[in-house]
Amino acid sequence: MSTPAQTPQTPGRGQPGQPTGDKRSTRDTTRTAGLVVLAVLITLFAVFNLKEVKVSYVFGTGKAPLIIVIVISLLVGIVLAYFAERRPKKKR
Repeated sequence: MSTPAQTPQTPGRGQPGQPTGDKRSTRDTTRTAGLVVLAVLITLFAVFNLKEVKVSYVFGTGKAPLIIVIVISLLVGIVLAYFAERRPKKKR
């Protein structure tokens, strides 16, 4: 009699009901949750600040909704932080 051929199991592709190894770590989950909470708080802060404010530019002044001023300031901060991190570090 012949025995049935056994096929090797591929890692990460277990049988139904078995863990696959694709589970996120607690650190990743916590980081994602923190970023979601921070994004919600920033959004609420911006939405509740809808008043028109005076904005002084280098070559004049104008009025703009505070939400626009907040969002532009946030974007400028993100861009500056991105370029600051990319700057090569001095060799010691």
